[in-house]
Amino acid sequence: MRSMVAIDIAAPAALVFDLARDVERWPVLLPHYLRVRIRERHADGAVTAEMVAVRALLPWLGLGIPVAWRSRTWSERDPLRLRFVHSGGATDGMDVTWRIVPTPSGCRVSIEHDFRPRYPVWGTVITRIFVRPIATRTLATFRSIAEAVSNAAGAPAGADAQSDHAPPSNTRV
Repeated sequence: MRSMVAIDIAAPAALVFDLARDVERWPVLLPHYLRVRIRERHADGAVTAEMVAVRALLPWLGLGIPVAWRSRTWSERDPLRLRFVHSGGATDGMDVTWRIVPTPSGCRVSIEHDFRPRYPVWGTVITRIFVRPIATRTLATFRSIAEAVSNAAGAPAGADAQSDHAPPSNTRV
C-alpha cells in the first residue's frame, strides 16, 4: 500500500527540515505526540526510536487512541529528506520518506508511506485509519510552527533553502 500526504508551507525549506528532523523534540512541538524514546544511536547518525502518537477520534472531547511504533530514522540534508523504516509491530517494514522541496513561496512537504504487509487489506486499514490521519496532523502542526517562526524572524518564505535556520532564541516553539 502506497500513500502520500502533502502540504505547502510558507516558510523556508531549511527551517522546516531543521524543526522536523529533531524527532526527540516532537512531543514538545506536536501536541498529538506523547513520547519519542531513543533506544539506540547509530554510528551513521541514525537513531532507533519508539514513538507514541494519538490518533484523534473525538477531538472536541479530547478522545483518541494511542498508536505506538518503532523505527530507525535519519535525515539527509541534500536533498532535504527524513527517513523512517518501521520495525516490529503493526507497521513492521513500513518505509516512510519525508521530502521537503523549496518553492517560490516557501516549501512543499510530502510524506510518502510504502507499506507492504503480508495481508494487503491490513495495509489499507492501518494506512487509512491511523497513518494518514496522524501524518496529516503532523504536517499541519509543523506548518503552523514553521510559519509562526518564519514570520517572527521576518524571513522571506523562499529564502535560501539550503542554509541552516534555527528559531530565534526569543521565539518559543
